Amino acid sequence: MSAIGGIGGVDRVMALRAQILERNQALARANTAASATPVATQPTSFADTMEGALKNVNAVQQKASALSESYERGETIDIAKVMLARQEASVGFEATLQVRNKILSAYKDIMSMPV
Repeated sequence: MSAIGGIGGVDRVMALRAQILERNQALARANTAASATPVATQPTSFADTMEGALKNVNAVQQKASALSESYERGETIDIAKVMLARQEASVGFEATLQVRNKILSAYKDIMSMPV
């Protein structure tokens, strides 16, 4: 098994993150479509999108932590489920970190532009 590293590894992590977010959004749309009446959708801002993504990553990390604690207490939890949740939380955190780095880099580039 090879470690994730280099630019190709970052691309794979970002692609995996995008797939996870697409699946989560599809599930959320399916759940809300089944239980909600049609409402006119309004465009969301970048801040709202980032806030939602951060809340999603936080929820995944809390779920992984809860599963780990349950397993450590000796409850009947499948170790594969625990490890999968921890890996998903790790990938989400790494992807969020990369997005933050890209945002900071773009901000620095904009701030260094001559006016």
